[in-house]
Amino acid sequence: MDQPSIDLAAIRNGQCLNLVNWDLTGVDLEDAQLDRADLTNARLIGASLTGADLRQACLNRAIVAGASAVGLVAQGVVARADWSGANLAQANFAEADLRGANFRGALLMGAVLTRSMAVGALFSGANLAGANLRGADLRGADLRGADLRGAQLQGADLTQADLAGANLMGANLEEANCAGANLAGANLTDAYGLCADWTGANVVGVTDAGAIALQLPQEKGA
Repeated sequence: MDQPSIDLAAIRNGQCLNLVNWDLTGVDLEDAQLDRADLTNARLIGASLTGADLRQACLNRAIVAGASAVGLVAQGVVARADWSGANLAQANFAEADLRGANFRGALLMGAVLTRSMAVGALFSGANLAGANLRGADLRGADLRGADLRGAQLQGADLTQADLAGANLMGANLEEANCAGANLAGANLTDAYGLCADWTGANVVGVTDAGAIALQLPQEKGA
C-alpha cells in the first residue's frame, strides 16, 4: 500500500498523527511524541519505541512484535495489538484498553497495567515479574506459563483466566477474583493476600501454596 514518505522528525515531534496502516517496520521512534496518534493496523515490527509517549494513541490491531519499547507509555486503545516478543520492561499501560492484545513471550518486567482492560488478552510465556496489575480486568486472559513473581494483583479480576504453570512466587493476590481460574501446576510459593473468590478454580498440582493454602478449594477426592 502506498504511503507518504516517512518524515521521522515530524513523526517523533507528534506532527504526523494519522499513521493508519503505515509500515514503520524497524523504524527508530525512541522518545517519540506520539500522544493521540492513530496507529490502527500499523506495522511496527522490530521498531525502537523506547521511552515513546503513546499516552492516548490508538494502536488497535497494530503489529508491534519484537519491538524494543522499554519505558513506553501507552494508555489508549491497544486492543488486539500484537506485542509478542516485545521488550516492554517498565512500560506503562495503566487504564489502557488491552482487550484481546497479544503479549505472548513479551518482557513486561516492572510494567504498569493498573486498572487496564485486558479481557481475553494473551500473556502466555510473558515475563511479568514485579508488574503492577492492581485492579486489572484479566477475565479469560491466557497467562499460561507466565512469570508473575512479585506481581501486584490486588483487586485484579482473574475470573476464568488460565494461569496453568504460571509462577506466582511472592505475588500479592489480595482481593483478587480467581473464580473459575485455572491454576493447575502454578507455583504459589510465598504468594499472599486474601482472594475475594476461589469458586470453581482449578488448583490441581498447585505447588507451595503456603499462607494461602487454606483459601484454595479442595481437590476432588482430597
